[in-house]
Order: sequence, then structure tokens, then C-alpha cells
Amino acid sequence: MTKHRRRFKQTTSLEERLAAWSKEVREQAAMLPPGPERDLLIKKARQADVACHLDDWAHSPGLQPPD
Repeated sequence: MTKHRRRFKQTTSLEERLAAWSKEVREQAAMLPPGPERDLLIKKARQADVACHLDDWAHSPGLQPPD
């Protein structure tokens, strides 16, 4: 018996999902006092922003496939 992966179509783009998640995490971090937990949330939000920019770059029209 083989397991089948659950597949579903995303209704929003990766960029939109990353931006929304980053905003949510930043709002959570703003409610916390300074400390390691807050720093970790801010770090995760920055990573989501970087991933969003990398996705933009990867899908830019200037990027050409190798010949």
C-alpha cells in the first residue's frame, strides 16, 4: 500500500503568503518585550522577506535560462 500526498491548489501566490506571514510575525514581535523570543520572531520575518525577494528575482523577466 502506498501513501498518496494530499495536493491542493494554492489560492494566493507565494509572495502574498510570505508577505502576510511576515506582517503577522512582526505584529506578534511588537507585542513582546525585548528579548530572545522577540529577536527570533524578527529574524523569521526577515527570512520571509528575503524569500519573497528571491522569489521575485527568480521570476523576473531579465533572468534567462541557460542555453
